[in-house]
Amino acid sequence: MLRVRLVFWYMLWCLRIGARPWRYFQLNAPWFNNQKRIFSKLEMDELIPQKWRLAQEPLRPRSHPSSWPVFLKPEWGQNARGILVAEDQQSFDRARRQLLSGRVPYLFQEAATGACEFEIFYIRNGVSADEPAVFSVTETLNSSGSAWPVNSILNRHTSHKALTRLSGGDEHQLWQHMNELPAFRIARIGLRTDSIESMLEGNFQVLEINLFIPMPLYLLDETIPPQQRRQFIRASMRKLAQLTKTLPQNQPHKNIFWPMLLLSWQIRQ
Repeated sequence: MLRVRLVFWYMLWCLRIGARPWRYFQLNAPWFNNQKRIFSKLEMDELIPQKWRLAQEPLRPRSHPSSWPVFLKPEWGQNARGILVAEDQQSFDRARRQLLSGRVPYLFQEAATGACEFEIFYIRNGVSADEPAVFSVTETLNSSGSAWPVNSILNRHTSHKALTRLSGGDEHQLWQHMNELPAFRIARIGLRTDSIESMLEGNFQVLEINLFIPMPLYLLDETIPPQQRRQFIRASMRKLAQLTKTLPQNQPHKNIFWPMLLLSWQIRQ
């Protein structure tokens, strides 16, 4: 229902202000690979400053990780679908044989060392692109007891806690770190660090950059009152509609929706 409400309010605001809702999929088109027809995680990795980057490589028949564990991921995916964890060479070899026989390209990524996992969601300001119009930080928790969980909205052990106690100064400091990444118009950045303080200081590792249809995980915090959740949806989708209206008319159009929808279906198989 949350996704339905987000789409409803986005469409409504687009109609009210004269934005073209189908142009949503062009917001992050500059980072879409037309040849691979995906937002490639390998290419995203190259855009991350080295200080925050996790080593990752395409999965090949002779791949041999230098440390354990590693996460095997589709080169593009959402909601952690298709992600596997290999804690030794035997489990890695077993997973590799299975994955290389499929149609979805995979990579393997070293594990982040931080004790805490956070998701940063933002929508850029359509008037002043250096500032966020919407900015939220959510901690991702896992109750399974696993040392290397694959957190996802599909994982029953995963829960989310909005960091509502961050001050304006804290958010500004964190936004300055996000500005060291390319100027994605809407994104959710997953990262791992040792504490909130460490994150604010810029000591973290980036796990994922979600550019296709990033869900604000703030909405999944069950302690947020329903009225506050509704206000967030209305306000954020208004900002998104305003951003869509400012999209340059001369930006090259890319066919994104259908290729990504097809790949999402393949990953589910």
